[in-house]
Amino acid sequence: MADFSANEKAASRDILVGKTTAEISKLLTDSGNPGYRGQQIAGWLYRKGAASFQDMTDLPVALRTDLNQNCVLGLPELRHKDVASDGTIKYLLAMHDGLTVESVYLPYQQRVSVCLSTQVGCPAGCTFCATGQGGFARNLTAGEIVGQLLFMQRESERRISHVVYMGMGEPLFNIDNVLTSLKLIGSEVGISVRNLTVSTVGVVPGIEALADADLPVTLALSLHAPDDALRQQLIPTGRKWPISEIMKACRHYTRKARRNLTFEYLLIGGLNDSVEQADQLATLLNTWRLPGNVNLIPFNYVETPGGYKRPAPEAVQLFREQLEKSGRIVTQRMTRGTSISAACGQLRRKAADVHQFDLRLEAAGSPPQK
Repeated sequence: MADFSANEKAASRDILVGKTTAEISKLLTDSGNPGYRGQQIAGWLYRKGAASFQDMTDLPVALRTDLNQNCVLGLPELRHKDVASDGTIKYLLAMHDGLTVESVYLPYQQRVSVCLSTQVGCPAGCTFCATGQGGFARNLTAGEIVGQLLFMQRESERRISHVVYMGMGEPLFNIDNVLTSLKLIGSEVGISVRNLTVSTVGVVPGIEALADADLPVTLALSLHAPDDALRQQLIPTGRKWPISEIMKACRHYTRKARRNLTFEYLLIGGLNDSVEQADQLATLLNTWRLPGNVNLIPFNYVETPGGYKRPAPEAVQLFREQLEKSGRIVTQRMTRGTSISAACGQLRRKAADVHQFDLRLEAAGSPPQK
């Protein structure tokens, strides 16, 4: 395990990732430096991939020394990395307090997308999700959310163009920090806000707050069932916000943001993948007059108490055809990263199991296995 004493000693220092150019400039002027130095630092931090103050070569040596003493960049530290044959990379990244989250790098032919976490763990408790089974520790700060993106951009030879908030955690349970991070990615990192997608299991107050934020991001609703009874079985938060309330909030979002939604639908074999359920889903969306495509996601195996299984290819095809008959545009998520436990929470849980095994070995007087 890494020694976090340096980070603990730095707790009183100013953390730069998460601050705007204006805020960094003010920090510089308050310490007697010209404000334009803040613009240079922000450029290095958000757009040039600096990993340390020493990388900022157009700053005076004395200023770099002063920054080292009084500030920290606030970037996450790598704990583990898995690379799949399709180019997908799963990162386990540690925050300043040693808690870890997962981030995913997804290269496609025409673009590069990354998936960010917004919480350490998740309080939503979805029964099909490894993250939900691992419990909840805390929200991530806006800087910790953006820091994942900056870390992966520094590792990538290609420019990241799309960001999805679909990693660990429920983004709209951390709405203030998520909104701040969205603005930072748009204004400081320079990725178009229209290329940002926020996923939610249906947190009604968060959907309304996102609608009123005047940010034209894409909202992706994890629906997963066409009726409340089944949805509450899969997603415990469905007991607080029934489908009718979620649909009403989504309609408010489409009118305010003037953006179509994406409806995420996890297909679980024998549970929610029948033709009848596809017809119910189409009727639900059409009744509420909600524009947007349905993204089908065949279940990516995770050990769950429910013993869920992957749907048969024939069931997926029939489900899709039924939705298309209703006039819905249907996409199907490409299965990527299966060999590296790319489903959210799997890598973190596996790493935690390895760490506990190492601790048992150390207690028995044996060195950890590398």
